[in-house]
Amino acid sequence: MGKENISYIALGSNKGDRFEYLTRAIQEIIQDKNNIIENVSSIYETLPYGYKDQGNFYNAVIKITTSYELLDLLDLLKSIEKKLGRENSTKWGPREIDLDILFYNDLIFSNNRITVPHKEAANRDFVLIPLSEIAPDLNHPALNQKICDICIVESEKTVIGKIQQKLTSWK
Repeated sequence: MGKENISYIALGSNKGDRFEYLTRAIQEIIQDKNNIIENVSSIYETLPYGYKDQGNFYNAVIKITTSYELLDLLDLLKSIEKKLGRENSTKWGPREIDLDILFYNDLIFSNNRITVPHKEAANRDFVLIPLSEIAPDLNHPALNQKICDICIVESEKTVIGKIQQKLTSWK
């Protein structure tokens, strides 16, 4: 593997077999020789965000080491979404799989394709709770706050609870 970059990726699914979609996404990420999965959070069942008239999500966060540059990693994740059957959907609509880069090293970057840190990461408990589980001391470079210290207002909380199934296929 070339230069090692650390990235945190959010996974979400609310169509079909949600657990299977998360599992297959992780398998696709680690089948690529440029990636090593370092840690995987528990899965959390969450209420839909934004567009409310849809099924509940399963969400998790993974930490990877990758030799990909940021935009190449984005391209890989988009290709995995497509391979797993994701179709273009309405904003915040139902989806088979959603893979979002939350952090990439301590980079602060934005273009027409991606913003890192993810511009909504600090506002979503379905990101912060699993991220706090695997990286509580991670510093949010744009806010200069530890993940475990970022608070969500009560009205925006969507996490229902942790599910029992574990994403263990990466070990």
